[in-house]
Amino acid sequence: MIKNKFFLTGLFLVIAIVLYYSFFDGSATTSVGGLADVVNPETYRQQLEEKRTKKDQFFLSDAESPLLDKKGFTSLAYFAPDPAYRVVARLEPFADKTQKLVVRMSDGKEEVYEKFAHAVFRLQDETCRLLIVKVDNTYSILFRDATSGKTTYGGGRYLELDEAALTDNQVILDFNTAYNPYCAYNPGYSCPLPPAENSLPVAVEAGEKYTSHD
Repeated sequence: MIKNKFFLTGLFLVIAIVLYYSFFDGSATTSVGGLADVVNPETYRQQLEEKRTKKDQFFLSDAESPLLDKKGFTSLAYFAPDPAYRVVARLEPFADKTQKLVVRMSDGKEEVYEKFAHAVFRLQDETCRLLIVKVDNTYSILFRDATSGKTTYGGGRYLELDEAALTDNQVILDFNTAYNPYCAYNPGYSCPLPPAENSLPVAVEAGEKYTSHD
């Protein structure tokens, strides 16, 4: 009996320590069901900044850059990294795996994508729902929000998802990685436009902003 008492006391102490560091180590945590996402804000910010710097270098010097005029280009515009826009979403796959979506393109043409699932999540105290589409081996979300046409590109932005992360009917949506299509910088590109259902009621102040670089 005494041994059990000491064991339980030690167990409660260990749990208390774990909970303390979970709440006070500066990390941000979001979870849905059994999937938890923990990030350290400073490390997360540094990683995002590194990726953004590499993209700026690509836009400035790569032959595949969509920019028509690179002379005045210094960098793309972004919202500050914010872990609050990295959310865990519940996936609602389609029972019928053959469902298709006709997507209108920026040049008036149309393409057909596969409907993969809906992602359901909470953002700014709102329940949000976005359609995930698949083309070839790429899983994407094409969306608009309350910033579209104001601080972000009016034609919408994109999120790309890692196929390996689409497990257990849950996925992490990181809106800090939301980016503009190439047609935002060069009208010569044909880009898919978000379906009507993918218009969020909230302002997603994360990811890439829009500044003309013509």
